[in-house]
Amino acid sequence: MEYCNENIKDVYHELFDEALARYNEKQTRSDRRIDDYYEKICSGKQEKPFHEIILQIGNKDDMGAKTEDGQLAAKILDEYMQDFQRRNPTLRVFSAHLHMDVIYSMILNVYYVYSVQKKRKKRTQYTKRV
Repeated sequence: MEYCNENIKDVYHELFDEALARYNEKQTRSDRRIDDYYEKICSGKQEKPFHEIILQIGNKDDMGAKTEDGQLAAKILDEYMQDFQRRNPTLRVFSAHLHMDVIYSMILNVYYVYSVQKKRKKRTQYTKRV
């Protein structure tokens, strides 16, 4: 079952183009401007362009896909996914699939990006009072 399957580059443009434009406007040096945020993230060594959650209930012995318990697992995973975006407002799901054709057990794959960037804490200098 496919919940969503969007192009990740399109999602990045939707989420970050406005902020990227504001950032680029403030840059006085052209070498500090970012042309494509997705490409910058992909080429970086610290960030990941997306994250994945893999959810599985049971295994092939107790929740096989073709069993009654397997169908219960599929229903639980479906309910989990239906409400996922509301429970996680800072995550933007761009691809999600419930694999029900697997002979072992039901597996839910959820791919997402952080839709809100973390703010860096400002460093404050403290002075001792004497």
